[in-house]
Amino acid sequence: MALDFDASAPWKLSDQVSIRDEAFGALAYHHGNRRLVFLKSVELVALVRSLEGFTSADEAIDAVVPVGQHQRYVRALASLVKSEILNGR
Repeated sequence: MALDFDASAPWKLSDQVSIRDEAFGALAYHHGNRRLVFLKSVELVALVRSLEGFTSADEAIDAVVPVGQHQRYVRALASLVKSEILNGR
């Protein structure tokens, strides 16, 4: 069951997910639900990989994402939570 995304909460890449870098960003494969998700930018890949090092998704977004693009990445992370690529911690 997927959680609702709260950007003020801490998140991490699911232990069941593998990421393979690609020219466009990366492919994220969930070994449990067999879902394949495209991470469509290098910045999104960097954000997803860095989440565990921050106390919240908001903090990670502030550190990694260019100013003016924050809402776009909040929506992207919310989608990854629904796909079970990201878990709360």
